[in-house]
Formats: sequence, structure tokens, C-alpha cells
Amino acid sequence: MVAIDASAIMHIWDNYPLDNFPPLWDWLSTQIGSGDIAIPKPAYDETTRKYPDCGTWLRSQAITILPLTTDILGFSAEIQALLGITDDQYHPHGVGENDILIIATAKLNDCELMTQEGVQPNLPRNLKKYKIPAVCDLPDVSVTPYNFTQFIKNSGEVFN
Repeated sequence: MVAIDASAIMHIWDNYPLDNFPPLWDWLSTQIGSGDIAIPKPAYDETTRKYPDCGTWLRSQAITILPLTTDILGFSAEIQALLGITDDQYHPHGVGENDILIIATAKLNDCELMTQEGVQPNLPRNLKKYKIPAVCDLPDVSVTPYNFTQFIKNSGEVFN
């Protein structure tokens, strides 16, 4: 299963309009319906707040919303500690609280994570500046991150 981050679904919504790419959206609907794509609750809330029409579409597809649990909150705290984040002092150029909750949700639901956050070719020394892919790649986190284009490539789907 793939957990989709708010950045990924909003990227798809912005760059592949429903009216212009019906086969893509039909395929995504099938992926959602088969349970291959789910969305963590914080990503769903963020998407719905910023893109109400996208939230409506996700609801109409009956997407699985992965809830926050005490285990997820606990693992989120472990990730914060790994990054050296204390007292909610997140770095403006690194992951935020929702990002960490989304990563923890993906991990504890045995999901890969689709995100549009870019890979940092040169990782900063300050772990607080790590973005989602770098945090996912930490040995104690170990979540497979990739973007929407890679998701399509991995699927082998061809759109005519």
C-alpha cells in the first residue's frame, strides 16, 4: 500500500486536471478503490483545507484515511528525537509536525510514501533541516519515499 502525502495529491490535482486527464483519474480511482492508495489523516486534513474540491473527490472515491493512533504519536516522538527536535522547535527548512506524523503513519501501516518533496542530494549536517525523503531514509525510520512520476513508473501503467 502507498500512503499519499498532501504534497503529492495536491501536485496531481494542480498538474493533471481531472477534466484534461480522465484516464489518469480513472486509474487513480481504481488504485484507491482497491486499497493500493490510502491517505494519512494529517495529509487528508491539509489537502481538504487547501483544496476543498480535491477533498470532495477523495471522499467520493472512499479513500482509506489512515487514522492517528497512540503508536503513531509515539513513533512521531521518536522521529522528533532522532532529528533533535524539542519543544516543537522545527526548522523552517525541514520537516514539520504534520510531515513527521505522515511518515510515522506510513511506517506503522507498512506503507511506502508518495511525496513531492524533493530529495536533498547533499544532506545538511543539521538533521532538523531534513525533508521528508531524507527522514524516510534514516535507518531507524526506513520508509520508502518516491514521487508521483516514480509511482506511475513503478506501476507499469501506460496511458493512451
